[in-house]
Amino acid sequence: MSSPAPAARPSRTVPRTMPTDEYFGPQPTSAAALPDPVPLLENLTRCVIEILAGARELDQIARWVDEDVYRHLLKRVVLASRARTAKGVAATRPAFTIGSTHTCSPRDGVIEATVTIRGRSRCRAVALRLEGLDSRWRATAIHVL
Repeated sequence: MSSPAPAARPSRTVPRTMPTDEYFGPQPTSAAALPDPVPLLENLTRCVIEILAGARELDQIARWVDEDVYRHLLKRVVLASRARTAKGVAATRPAFTIGSTHTCSPRDGVIEATVTIRGRSRCRAVALRLEGLDSRWRATAIHVL
């Protein structure tokens, strides 16, 4: 006697690759769902000036900047530290005031701004670009002019 043949299973196709960046990468956020960017712009500017002067650690703003900005600031911190060491000058907290802040929005979820800084001997400008990612603002460009 022969045994009955096993029943054939229906075949299922399983996708081999899933688009992970689409689901797990940074998700853009609309500006309407984010807080007012001006306080963040002014605080980031203050922190960047203090970081470059050696009075603050770069890690304190790591969550508010992307990787490229962090690496760029890290290079500037190292160069500023070497310059202070070569001159024999200790790191001190700079005395300055925040001047005007000008913002524009080239598209939804993006803010480009300039913040002026008034120090004892000169005025400077800081250009920043914030992008709404993962329900918060992140700085994708910071340039101290």
